[in-house]
Amino acid sequence: MEIKDNQLLRQFETHTTEGLLVLEYSIQERKLFLTKLNPPENLEAEFVDDFIKMVLATAEERKLKVVPTHPKLALFFRKNPIYRELLPPGIKL
Repeated sequence: MEIKDNQLLRQFETHTTEGLLVLEYSIQERKLFLTKLNPPENLEAEFVDDFIKMVLATAEERKLKVVPTHPKLALFFRKNPIYRELLPPGIKL
């Protein structure tokens, strides 16, 4: 899977057989706010999880803290506690 960081639209995106998978973001003060997840219909949850993991790996490479503001992303952090180290101090999910 290839992820493109479209900085003009402030979104990570990848093409799937079902359509375009998009994760919108905002960067403020070395924090990556993940604001909206737009998966196409009928897309497997495992594929979306792999996409989120790759986006989090990108954030880790850039040394950014991650703030999930979308409910599906907050649920992902609850299900995968290994990524909680990417959360800024004081954020509990």
